[in-house]
Amino acid sequence: MTPSELDARFRFAEALVREAGALALTYFRRLDSLTVRSKGLQDMASEADLDVETMIRERIAQAFPEDAFLGEETGRTEFGGEQGIWVVDPIDGTQPFVSGMSSWCVSIAFVQGGRNRMGFVYAPAREELFTGGDGHPATLNGRPIRVKSAASVREGLVAAGYSTRLPPERFLPAFERLLKAGGMFYRDGSGALSLAYLAAGRLVGYVEPHINAWDCLGALAVIEAAGGRSSDFLAGDGLWNGNVLIAASPELYPSLETLFLEG
Repeated sequence: MTPSELDARFRFAEALVREAGALALTYFRRLDSLTVRSKGLQDMASEADLDVETMIRERIAQAFPEDAFLGEETGRTEFGGEQGIWVVDPIDGTQPFVSGMSSWCVSIAFVQGGRNRMGFVYAPAREELFTGGDGHPATLNGRPIRVKSAASVREGLVAAGYSTRLPPERFLPAFERLLKAGGMFYRDGSGALSLAYLAAGRLVGYVEPHINAWDCLGALAVIEAAGGRSSDFLAGDGLWNGNVLIAASPELYPSLETLFLEG
């Protein structure tokens, strides 16, 4: 894909994520009338999730019909070869969303040629848009951002993600090691938003034993553009079935990886 083709998608997606965030915000402002259903333990969805994703999917199909699509709510289209694919979470942090909290966002990523080409994380209730990708620096509301250079987990907060897809026993030993190493954890219900905070230097690391592609790829592109390092999320079948995730500054990454994966 040529630089001009990627740039066209970047400009399109930056406008689209804002439009999607504005739509999600209209639902957020009338939570009392929102239809909410459970998809499983601590896994919620609302009519807002489906309607926002449907709008995003339709806009992409109109603008770039040659691209594939993967969304949390509506699934995937046919995909093959060097085709580009959009990876979307219409509302990451649905539990905070339906609880009236501001820690939710819209996440959009574009993957092509086995590479995470660009990402967009928009938290409309907090009026913050994080962007970055090939040929585009990491920004927050248009201002450049960088990961925080930290040599130790003692120097800041580490976001610790967890979902009930795995038993607590897979997570708790690493969580204990983090605390014993002098680290402190952060969690606000949205993996994408926490990862974007890492890109902006607000957090020093992120760890999660299993996370889905739509929850992280948008922010991972921003982290890479911001000078950060992350585990190879797209390895194996990560795009379709999720993967372990570790992210930090290049200085902290090796020790955080050891801390999280040891044993």
